[in-house]
Amino acid sequence: MPTQPQKKLETFPNPKPDREYSIQFECPEFTCVCPKTGQPDFATIKITYVPDQLCVELKSLKLYLWSFREEGHFHEAVTNLILDDLAKLLNPRRMEVFSDFKVRGGIHTTVTACYPG
Repeated sequence: MPTQPQKKLETFPNPKPDREYSIQFECPEFTCVCPKTGQPDFATIKITYVPDQLCVELKSLKLYLWSFREEGHFHEAVTNLILDDLAKLLNPRRMEVFSDFKVRGGIHTTVTACYPG
């Protein structure tokens, strides 16, 4: 059975909760749909966080990001939604989600959302 996109994010215990360290992910193939035009939007999503007690499991993160492929979202909204979902799940010490959308209509967009913020 092929893997399907899903919104369910999974965690595992931070192996070193007494140490402050950062974890970085980069998803260069993020896709969602413009809610105004229905055209696809392509972006690189970068997630950086300092975990507290939990870390996000990578396969679930991949499937979660994949789940936006057919959904309509403005750039600002989807960046903040990803941050909100991950921050709620992990309660990290700090987190940043940076989205770098490809040029469309002659405009290049980047969005940065921070937690706490």
